[in-house]
Amino acid sequence: MEASNKSELKAELIYGLNDRPPLRETLFAALQHLLAIFVAIITPPLIIAGALKLDIETTSFLVSMALFASGVSTFIQCRRIGGLGTGLLCIQGTSFSFIGPIISAGLTGGLPVIFGACMAASTVEMLISRLLKYTRKIITPLVSGIVVTLIGMSLIKVGITACGGGAVAKSNGTFGSFEHVGLAALVLLLIIFFNRSSNRYLRMSSIVIGLVIGYAVAWCMGLVDFSSVQSYGGFNIPVPFKYGLSFDWSAFIALGLVYLITAIEAYGDITANSLISGEPVEGKTFVKRASGGILADGFNSMLAGVFNSFPNSVFAQNNGMIQLTGVASRYVGYYIAGFLILLGLFPAVGLVFSLMPEPVLGGATLLMFGTVASAGIRIIAAQTIDRKATLVMALSFSLGLSVELVPEILSQLPETVRNIFSSGITTGGVTAILANALIRIKE
Repeated sequence: MEASNKSELKAELIYGLNDRPPLRETLFAALQHLLAIFVAIITPPLIIAGALKLDIETTSFLVSMALFASGVSTFIQCRRIGGLGTGLLCIQGTSFSFIGPIISAGLTGGLPVIFGACMAASTVEMLISRLLKYTRKIITPLVSGIVVTLIGMSLIKVGITACGGGAVAKSNGTFGSFEHVGLAALVLLLIIFFNRSSNRYLRMSSIVIGLVIGYAVAWCMGLVDFSSVQSYGGFNIPVPFKYGLSFDWSAFIALGLVYLITAIEAYGDITANSLISGEPVEGKTFVKRASGGILADGFNSMLAGVFNSFPNSVFAQNNGMIQLTGVASRYVGYYIAGFLILLGLFPAVGLVFSLMPEPVLGGATLLMFGTVASAGIRIIAAQTIDRKATLVMALSFSLGLSVELVPEILSQLPETVRNIFSSGITTGGVTAILANALIRIKE
């Protein structure tokens, strides 16, 4: 049955994995992929920079480097250098999953601690790529579902803060004003409106359209100040370790847990990508492809840290794009990588998006983060929910959301312990792993 499904999928493809489409069709497919991932790549650095109150120049550089690092990472995944990468049309970009722990690390030690911890913790995912069959016994679908749900739920707080105007609005007393909330609501409604369209191009572009219209409305309302930028010209030269490096154990542990979950998610995305591309999803070829992809996932996140960007992960939305276009050629990935690198080298791109008012971004991210949480719920719902699973979920959500909603509960603990468990993702994730491994119930 599986073989027939695979042959059917292969028959539906216009261009297979190793085919070279004509230049016009290659560029068209690459641009569609770019449209699907662009906003997702630039959003994490914008959210992190807003939470850490970074200036426009720093924010712009972080956005540019996110695009640059995603381009390099995508090339490595598609090209497969030695045992590094999948060799599939596999796109990588800045991951939403790390935002919470990164903000916590940044508030305690700034950018040096963020990049130091992100690079050090990436070794967790690289190690998992070598021990894949064992880690999958520990990180079960139930545990993955709980952690993904907690990631979405924790980030909703970040999204709604942006909708209200962000940290700046809190300091000047305009937080939650009708101007801010109304703008966020407009973007949210526009995305929903275009996302439910029967036209697949409008549906794929829904977030971009919502942000562009929201940006234009914000400019008309006087919320965008272009005069604060001295120049839009020039050329961004990637500078390794521009902000320095520092190490913090609590940030390392918090990020290491997310890398653990990311590795399991990457395995699922690579499996789906292989299936859609008409390639094997079992046997030696697939195992090499999966372990190489997860190894590249971790390596690319470390490389992103070198170039002052945040952890990368495989983007699941591009699997859907392969189905829509019928193009699974990995050579398309080279063009996508090239576009991303070029966009990252021109500071004007980063500067324009750095000026985006927080309510505009908040309207889009609120829906994105809700989607992350719902994806986690879907993973959980696909499992058998027996008494043990109910207990594991109850413990994980109770403890994970407790530290998010009432962070003062940790105020009397030692600073190192407080920093580790201040993230609901870490607290709930560690609880899920331990509870799932230790709780025994005879039905």
